[in-house]
Amino acid sequence: MLSPMDWALIEGWKERGVPLHVVVRSIEHAFDSHESKKQKRTVKTLLYCQEEVEAQYAEWLESRVGGHEESAAEGKKADDGKSPFPRDAVLAHLGRSLKTLNELNTERSDDHELGSGLARAIALLSEIKNDYASAAQPDARKLEDSLTGIERMLDDAIRMSVSDSELKAANGEIGAQLKPYQRQMDKAAYEQTRENLLRKRLRDHYGVPRLSLFFFDSAGA
Repeated sequence: MLSPMDWALIEGWKERGVPLHVVVRSIEHAFDSHESKKQKRTVKTLLYCQEEVEAQYAEWLESRVGGHEESAAEGKKADDGKSPFPRDAVLAHLGRSLKTLNELNTERSDDHELGSGLARAIALLSEIKNDYASAAQPDARKLEDSLTGIERMLDDAIRMSVSDSELKAANGEIGAQLKPYQRQMDKAAYEQTRENLLRKRLRDHYGVPRLSLFFFDSAGA
């Protein structure tokens, strides 16, 4: 079972653009190395694989140097391809997200900062949903970019809404949660994981849903 900290680490890789195949290969390699050891400790967190993911990602980046034109051509080809998700399933996901945001906006009508952010998010998401429904060839990559932008806007609205005491308490709890693992993480990864955990905690506290297709639930469509 993945812990909230594991999910924050995964989200950090996603935000940095670490390719999924690199992550999967790194995890497999880390566990292969673990199994080859005579004396093995129980692996309880994905942080065990972090060093291998960072190493293989660095190698992957180095291998891409000089291949910008090829990468751009591949990217255009991917953009021209079909969405990996059925249109109806994506529209259902967007519809559920809109419903949740509208309900939350009604509940938080007395919260100016969050209410304003929710109103902007609802307007943008409605427009995005309509565009995706009418597109001759839906583009999941561009949709994901748009959804990620709305999520960042909502995160900013939450930060403006949360009290100093609530923010201090959340940071304290997250710091305590990460303390046993801090030595295993480089500074950038630690700060990214800490920030992801804080955003997740604040979203959960305010009931703000994840919009990204990374959290897309095809079973619920």
